[in-house]
Amino acid sequence: MSQSSPIEIAKAAKAAFVTSQLINVSERVDALYLIKTELEALKDDLLEANTADLEAAQREVEAGRLSSSLVKRLDLFKGDKWDSMLQGVLDVAALPDPTGNVSYASELDDGLELYRVSCPIGALLVIFEARPEVVVNIAALAIKSGNAAILKGGKESNRTTTLLSHAIRNALSKTRLPQNYIQAIQTRDEVSSLLALDQYIDLVIPRGSNSLVRSIKNNTRIPVMGHADGLCAVFLDESADEEKAVRVVIDSKTDYPAACNAAETLIIHESLMSTLWPVVAQALLSVGVELLCDSQTLAALQSLPSHPPNFATHVKPAPPDAYDTEHLALTLSVLAVPSLSAAIAHINAHSSHHTEAIVTESEAHAGQFCRGIDSAGTFVNASTRFADGFRYGFGTEVGISTGRIHARGPVGLEGLVTYKYVMRSKDDKGHVVGEFGIGEGKKIYKHEKISTTTLPF
Repeated sequence: MSQSSPIEIAKAAKAAFVTSQLINVSERVDALYLIKTELEALKDDLLEANTADLEAAQREVEAGRLSSSLVKRLDLFKGDKWDSMLQGVLDVAALPDPTGNVSYASELDDGLELYRVSCPIGALLVIFEARPEVVVNIAALAIKSGNAAILKGGKESNRTTTLLSHAIRNALSKTRLPQNYIQAIQTRDEVSSLLALDQYIDLVIPRGSNSLVRSIKNNTRIPVMGHADGLCAVFLDESADEEKAVRVVIDSKTDYPAACNAAETLIIHESLMSTLWPVVAQALLSVGVELLCDSQTLAALQSLPSHPPNFATHVKPAPPDAYDTEHLALTLSVLAVPSLSAAIAHINAHSSHHTEAIVTESEAHAGQFCRGIDSAGTFVNASTRFADGFRYGFGTEVGISTGRIHARGPVGLEGLVTYKYVMRSKDDKGHVVGEFGIGEGKKIYKHEKISTTTLPF
């Protein structure tokens, strides 16, 4: 962790970015392989640090100062998370270089060429909550895409993120890339100061609650690519297949309830109240999901001749704020609607515009849903949990942007580059605008396409 002042940190990030632009891109790939090696060497120390973070967080939960869902996100060694993090580094290393790619090329005049070329954004400030592996995910993407990054994790994972950052800086020190290419900070005061330094920081990427994203947007002039709550919905259309419906709903809700791409709302066509809905409800109750139901879905379940043992404790009327709540637990808000258009209207009014899914056998309804829903991801007969950079083939992700400008959905390498225009004159005397225009002796522009994907120089 840096002991420098915020302005020193920001200046160092910008300087590291500028320096890195003249270093061969192969150094970036070398750095990623070295990061994986450093992480593997520190595994035992990281396990100890992560265990200490988890124990401290659990004491905060017991004292009522921290949510249990956040603690679940802190565990770096739960399931395959550790192995997936390391594999993500290798996957990013193997991806094509996102910089230096020509997306437009034109010959404006004989010997006058114009190219639009992808390039890094610059110095990034990334603020995230809880999940320590995000340090490695973002560092890998930033390095591969040619961006410098300043990272701020949640205080609950300080021990773990400190060691992860140490491993990354150790790896960078063994390459030609500046060690300050990736820096980590610890305090909110540092974040507040950095948000004022728009002359050095080019983009802020907050990952966390809506309140975090809103607070950052309201307190900086720097562009913000926001990743906010994941209030995802699944809609069971009137033609929904029973097996697909059960599989998609169960996976969307229970595969990882604390994830931002887990379903929080289930919307059911009212024609399914006595057929598919009881089957789906039974499947959800059998795995311990609490159902917060509107009057129609609740009445349909209450009228059944028999109920599972946990019916009284797990089936409840939905409170007024149910459909605007990210539960991050085995809780699902449920409502019935009379039509596809009503489902679309509800989702657009209440979702966080992250990811929504429809279960349907109608191609027409699938198309209407995907066009009508204003979210970063719209899925047909597939779990919302697929909304993830790793699963999309991006290697890993910085986050999932719910905005509409520049990058949307899982943000991988392509979301961390912009472009510049490069012009070259090959004329012996160079080119000047004054020679072009209307009238005698004036040149006219050719605007002839050049077929290329890379700069010729």
